[in-house]
Amino acid sequence: MNLDKSTKRIAKRVKKGFQGYPQISLAYFGESVDCATEVVVGFILEEGAVAQEQKFSSKGDVRKDETIQTTLLKVIERADAQTVLEVSGVSIIK
Repeated sequence: MNLDKSTKRIAKRVKKGFQGYPQISLAYFGESVDCATEVVVGFILEEGAVAQEQKFSSKGDVRKDETIQTTLLKVIERADAQTVLEVSGVSIIK
């Protein structure tokens, strides 16, 4: 799947807002606000459950990495996530 298609499909899921559980959250981290080198995927099966997390990283911007974006989409689909949340912007890694 190409990068543009993956990012559009993820953005479409994010725009829907809270739809219930299971829930996936995406948070981007990097050295600067212009380049996210890591993405942390959080998975919550049901309300009150402890979040499971997985981290993906790249030497470049993970938001422009076709492999990582395609993988994120597959994780969302395979988890049958009802809600996909995305933390806006890039948090700085200290």
